[in-house]
Amino acid sequence: MKILIAYDKNVSTAKVMDEAFKRAKKMGAYVYLVRNCSYDTKRADIKQMETQLEELGQEVFEKNGIEYETHVLIRGLEPGKDIVTYAREKKVDEIIIGIKNKSKVGKLVFGSTAQYIILEAHCPVLSVK
Repeated sequence: MKILIAYDKNVSTAKVMDEAFKRAKKMGAYVYLVRNCSYDTKRADIKQMETQLEELGQEVFEKNGIEYETHVLIRGLEPGKDIVTYAREKKVDEIIIGIKNKSKVGKLVFGSTAQYIILEAHCPVLSVK
């Protein structure tokens, strides 16, 4: 079993990582912890993202004996498309994303990235609020 976690600093990390940990532990899954950024992201910011992902992976997965990889995706694609493409490339079995609600209308429609992932992914997508 392979699980991809699409990390977004703007969404409740604790809830997403808690759910991802439970599922990975229960299923003996290999975890891909990924984050998307654009081509124009500064090198220092990319390095900071890589460090942040690695620290998060060590804290949640490594110390609990769960195998994982971290990746910052810099491929020039829209975030949703990049995550779905990467998930297909790695043949993941499940994607876990965080979502947030901003208004009453926001409760009916996910953000564009989350919506794209949910609609276009080849595998089940778990959205965590």
